[in-house]
Amino acid sequence: MRVEWAGSGPELLVTIDRDSTTGLRSQLEEQLRTAIRGGRLTAGEPLPSSRELARALGLSRGLVQDCYAQLQAEGYLTSRPGSATRVAAAAARPTAPPPVPVPPPVSRHPVADFAHGVPDLGMVPREAWAWAVREVCRSAPDADFDYGDAAGHPRLRQVLASYLSRVRAVAAGPDDLIVCTGMRQSLHLVVETLSAAGSGALAVEHPGSAMPGMATVPIPVDDDGLDVAALRRTELTAVVVSPAHQWPTGVVLTGPRRLDLIAWARERDGIIVEDDYDAEFRYDRDPVGSLQGLAPDHVVSLGTVSKSLAPALRLGWIIAPPRLRPALAEAKWLADRGSPAIDQLALALLIESGRYDRHLRRVRAEYAARRETLVAALARHAPQLPVTGLAAGFHAILHLPPGADETAVVEAAARRGVGLYGMGHPPARLILGFGNTSRSEIETGIAAIADLLA
Repeated sequence: MRVEWAGSGPELLVTIDRDSTTGLRSQLEEQLRTAIRGGRLTAGEPLPSSRELARALGLSRGLVQDCYAQLQAEGYLTSRPGSATRVAAAAARPTAPPPVPVPPPVSRHPVADFAHGVPDLGMVPREAWAWAVREVCRSAPDADFDYGDAAGHPRLRQVLASYLSRVRAVAAGPDDLIVCTGMRQSLHLVVETLSAAGSGALAVEHPGSAMPGMATVPIPVDDDGLDVAALRRTELTAVVVSPAHQWPTGVVLTGPRRLDLIAWARERDGIIVEDDYDAEFRYDRDPVGSLQGLAPDHVVSLGTVSKSLAPALRLGWIIAPPRLRPALAEAKWLADRGSPAIDQLALALLIESGRYDRHLRRVRAEYAARRETLVAALARHAPQLPVTGLAAGFHAILHLPPGADETAVVEAAARRGVGLYGMGHPPARLILGFGNTSRSEIETGIAAIADLLA
């Protein structure tokens, strides 16, 4: 796309060697010819005015005018009264043809895709976010556009501390928070810090997510959550859990298990890393408070807006015990010197203005409706199969019949245009995400695979 300039003309990289035996005008002419022939200056591209180029290079305007006139005579440039001097089409090197527009990708699962871990991207509060960014850019002081504190902007940390105390019952002040670039960075910084502090391995839920960066020891998860008795049989002093809605089974860590886990941490002087990834979305039971509020000296709590707003925003946070916070803050500074301050301030304003809460109420109601649609569709088409993990979040677990081939069911569904995803760990189960799947797609998708679930 050709650049159109208003006001002062475009800049042009030209160098003049005043110690050369070649004359100044000859140097300028040859550099412009080379730039045009080599394609650096393309057909129709405007050149600076003779006055601007002369000023920039410290030459007389008359010399630049003579140079332009010579190149026009040779056919390299064109000019007409009232318009900029431009590169002649015939002289410029042919440019590559314009790129062919890439069509949008065709879904591999056109009927329904029960992908998990993704919120409804069509419900992202774009107007509210754009308003918040505009307000920040309009009203923020100049100092807010500097690098700032790598641990996060003080205003967002203050707002988050107040918000999380209100909705997650955490026990933290602004100085306990470190703002990160999404959950992945938060977890990476914590693992790096624990490793540097001497933790040789990390206990993780099984089944559960992979944990790069440190040796892991799987601890089984049952209907009550992490098996703390199994954890006690190890020599480990750090564990990662998702107590509000375990990934991927969806179970909630029961009250007795929560207290037992905290007792383990106190006995070992250990650390519990709490992955609080989708705790905002609860439906038919009261919210479960953060573990951090029960044992702030032993719990590192991780949060994110990837599920509540959008993954693209890449904003998350760590609530750290005092003994880990300096090392985590230094690790964050070394990693990237801080997450984008304008986005941090926009999130703070979104929360302060009440728009964040209103958005959560809206999407929570929609996810609850999709959850009910999924339960009803499964009751019609596969009433014999248990469904669990529905207390929170936006995925459910469908337990396949004994002896079912999980992989075969997933592959057969894909041939019908339905995306299913297996647990990958016996017994055979499917993870049915409904965050980015509409109600009509849920109904159509379950009906299309009903016989595969028999």
